[in-house]
Amino acid sequence: MKEEEASEEGISEEQVDIVYKRLKNEVEKSGYHLNPDAEFTKDLVRGLLVNEERYGYWSCPCRISANNREEDLDIICPCYYRDPDLHDYGACYCALYVSDDVIQGERRVESIPERRPPKEQRDSERAEEKKREEMMDSMEFSGKLSKPVWRCKVCGYLCAMDDAPGVCPICKAKRERFERFM
Repeated sequence: MKEEEASEEGISEEQVDIVYKRLKNEVEKSGYHLNPDAEFTKDLVRGLLVNEERYGYWSCPCRISANNREEDLDIICPCYYRDPDLHDYGACYCALYVSDDVIQGERRVESIPERRPPKEQRDSERAEEKKREEMMDSMEFSGKLSKPVWRCKVCGYLCAMDDAPGVCPICKAKRERFERFM
Protein backbone atom coordinates (compact mmCIF):
# COMPACT_ATOMS: atom_id res chain seq x y z
CA MET A 1 0.00 0.00 0.00
CA LYS A 2 2.75 2.47 0.90
CA GLU A 3 4.49 1.91 -2.44
CA GLU A 4 1.21 2.56 -4.28
CA GLU A 5 0.61 5.75 -2.25
CA ALA A 6 4.12 6.96 -2.89
CA SER A 7 3.91 6.32 -6.63
CA GLU A 8 0.49 8.02 -6.83
CA GLU A 9 2.11 11.23 -5.60
CA GLY A 10 5.19 10.72 -7.77
CA ILE A 11 7.38 10.07 -4.71
CA SER A 12 9.40 6.85 -4.77
CA GLU A 13 10.61 4.92 -1.75
CA GLU A 14 14.14 5.55 -2.99
CA GLN A 15 13.53 9.33 -2.90
CA VAL A 16 12.14 9.04 0.63
CA ASP A 17 15.19 7.02 1.74
CA ILE A 18 17.63 9.52 0.20
CA VAL A 19 15.94 12.54 1.80
CA TYR A 20 15.55 10.70 5.13
CA LYS A 21 19.29 9.93 5.27
CA ARG A 22 20.27 13.47 4.21
CA LEU A 23 17.87 15.04 6.71
CA LYS A 24 19.00 12.75 9.53
CA ASN A 25 22.63 13.65 8.85
CA GLU A 26 21.93 17.42 8.69
CA VAL A 27 19.73 17.36 11.79
CA GLU A 28 22.26 15.45 13.90
CA LYS A 29 25.04 17.87 12.87
CA SER A 30 22.83 20.74 14.06
CA GLY A 31 22.29 19.16 17.49
CA TYR A 32 18.73 17.97 16.83
CA HIS A 33 17.31 14.45 16.52
CA LEU A 34 14.77 12.86 14.21
CA ASN A 35 12.22 10.50 15.69
CA PRO A 36 14.00 7.13 16.17
CA ASP A 37 11.02 5.25 14.68
CA ALA A 38 12.43 5.12 11.14
CA GLU A 39 9.21 4.02 9.40
CA PHE A 40 7.15 6.70 11.14
CA THR A 41 9.80 9.29 10.30
CA LYS A 42 9.95 8.18 6.67
CA ASP A 43 6.16 8.61 6.45
CA LEU A 44 6.62 12.20 7.64
CA VAL A 45 9.45 12.72 5.13
CA ARG A 46 7.11 11.38 2.42
CA GLY A 47 4.53 13.93 3.55
CA LEU A 48 7.11 16.72 3.33
CA LEU A 49 8.04 15.62 -0.20
CA VAL A 50 4.38 15.43 -1.25
CA ASN A 51 3.83 18.93 0.13
CA GLU A 52 6.92 20.17 -1.68
CA GLU A 53 5.49 18.75 -4.90
CA ARG A 54 2.08 20.33 -4.22
CA TYR A 55 3.10 23.73 -2.84
CA GLY A 56 6.77 24.17 -3.67
CA TYR A 57 7.93 24.03 -0.03
CA TRP A 58 8.12 21.65 2.92
CA SER A 59 4.87 22.52 4.63
CA CYS A 60 4.39 20.54 7.85
CA PRO A 61 2.71 17.25 6.90
CA CYS A 62 0.51 17.41 10.01
CA ARG A 63 -1.01 20.82 9.36
CA ILE A 64 -3.25 22.27 6.66
CA SER A 65 -1.33 24.44 4.22
CA ALA A 66 -2.71 27.70 2.83
CA ASN A 67 -0.82 26.95 -0.40
CA ASN A 68 0.75 30.38 0.08
CA ARG A 69 4.41 30.50 1.08
CA GLU A 70 4.11 33.80 2.99
CA GLU A 71 1.12 32.57 5.00
CA ASP A 72 2.82 29.24 5.66
CA LEU A 73 6.29 30.49 6.64
CA ASP A 74 5.63 29.50 10.25
CA ILE A 75 4.89 25.87 9.32
CA ILE A 76 7.66 25.26 6.79
CA CYS A 77 9.74 22.47 8.26
CA PRO A 78 11.47 23.06 10.59
CA CYS A 79 8.57 25.18 11.83
CA TYR A 80 8.70 28.12 14.23
CA TYR A 81 7.09 25.95 16.92
CA ARG A 82 9.65 23.13 16.86
CA ASP A 83 11.97 24.37 19.61
CA PRO A 84 9.24 25.37 22.09
CA ASP A 85 7.51 22.02 21.48
CA LEU A 86 10.77 20.12 21.98
CA HIS A 87 11.34 21.97 25.23
CA ASP A 88 7.80 21.56 26.58
CA TYR A 89 6.78 18.16 25.18
CA GLY A 90 9.93 16.38 24.00
CA ALA A 91 8.83 16.40 20.36
CA CYS A 92 7.57 18.80 17.74
CA TYR A 93 3.87 18.81 16.77
CA CYS A 94 4.23 16.06 14.16
CA ALA A 95 6.97 14.27 16.17
CA LEU A 96 9.51 14.43 13.34
CA TYR A 97 11.96 16.06 15.76
CA VAL A 98 12.44 14.73 19.28
CA SER A 99 14.46 15.83 22.30
CA ASP A 100 17.51 14.21 23.87
CA ASP A 101 15.22 12.85 26.62
CA VAL A 102 13.20 10.92 24.03
CA ILE A 103 16.33 9.58 22.32
CA GLN A 104 17.70 8.42 25.68
CA GLY A 105 14.41 6.71 26.56
CA GLU A 106 13.73 9.03 29.52
CA ARG A 107 10.59 10.49 27.96
CA ARG A 108 7.86 9.18 25.68
CA VAL A 109 6.37 11.07 22.76
CA GLU A 110 2.76 11.90 23.52
CA SER A 111 0.07 14.05 21.98
CA ILE A 112 1.20 17.65 21.53
CA PRO A 113 -1.27 20.54 21.54
CA GLU A 114 -1.32 22.87 18.52
CA ARG A 115 0.72 25.98 19.21
CA ARG A 116 0.00 27.70 15.90
CA PRO A 117 -2.33 30.66 16.43
CA PRO A 118 -5.58 30.96 14.44
CA LYS A 119 -5.35 32.55 10.97
CA GLU A 120 -6.78 35.90 12.10
CA GLN A 121 -4.12 36.23 14.79
CA ARG A 122 -1.36 35.21 12.36
CA ASP A 123 -2.59 37.81 9.84
CA SER A 124 -2.59 40.47 12.53
CA GLU A 125 0.91 39.47 13.69
CA ARG A 126 2.16 39.53 10.08
CA ALA A 127 0.78 43.06 9.62
CA GLU A 128 2.49 44.20 12.84
CA GLU A 129 5.74 42.60 11.73
CA LYS A 130 5.61 44.45 8.39
CA LYS A 131 5.11 47.74 10.26
CA ARG A 132 8.12 46.95 12.48
CA GLU A 133 10.25 46.09 9.43
CA GLU A 134 9.27 49.33 7.70
CA MET A 135 10.10 51.28 10.85
CA MET A 136 13.47 49.52 11.18
CA ASP A 137 14.26 50.18 7.51
CA SER A 138 13.63 53.88 8.02
CA MET A 139 15.78 54.11 11.16
CA GLU A 140 19.40 55.11 11.00
CA PHE A 141 21.79 53.03 13.07
CA SER A 142 23.73 54.85 15.74
CA GLY A 143 27.49 54.57 15.92
CA LYS A 144 27.09 51.56 18.20
CA LEU A 145 26.01 49.18 15.44
CA SER A 146 27.67 49.20 12.08
CA LYS A 147 25.28 46.62 10.60
CA PRO A 148 21.70 45.53 11.22
CA VAL A 149 21.19 42.36 13.27
CA TRP A 150 19.09 39.57 11.75
CA ARG A 151 17.35 36.80 13.73
CA CYS A 152 16.31 33.40 12.41
CA LYS A 153 12.68 32.91 13.42
CA VAL A 154 13.17 29.14 13.56
CA CYS A 155 16.18 28.73 15.84
CA GLY A 156 17.02 32.23 17.07
CA TYR A 157 20.41 32.46 15.37
CA LEU A 158 21.62 36.09 15.31
CA CYS A 159 23.99 37.68 12.82
CA ALA A 160 25.07 41.22 11.96
CA MET A 161 25.13 41.70 8.19
CA ASP A 162 23.83 44.16 5.64
CA ASP A 163 21.21 41.59 4.55
CA ALA A 164 19.85 38.41 6.10
CA PRO A 165 21.91 35.33 5.21
CA GLY A 166 20.65 33.13 2.38
CA VAL A 167 20.46 30.12 4.71
CA CYS A 168 20.69 29.85 8.48
CA PRO A 169 23.93 28.03 9.34
CA ILE A 170 22.25 26.40 12.33
CA CYS A 171 18.85 25.13 11.15
CA LYS A 172 19.13 25.68 7.37
CA ALA A 173 16.06 27.95 7.23
CA LYS A 174 16.05 30.18 4.16
CA ARG A 175 16.40 33.97 4.02
CA GLU A 176 12.67 34.76 4.18
CA ARG A 177 12.53 33.18 7.64
CA PHE A 178 14.81 35.86 9.11
CA GLU A 179 13.58 39.06 10.71
CA ARG A 180 15.42 42.27 11.35
CA PHE A 181 16.17 42.16 15.05
CA MET A 182 18.13 45.40 15.61
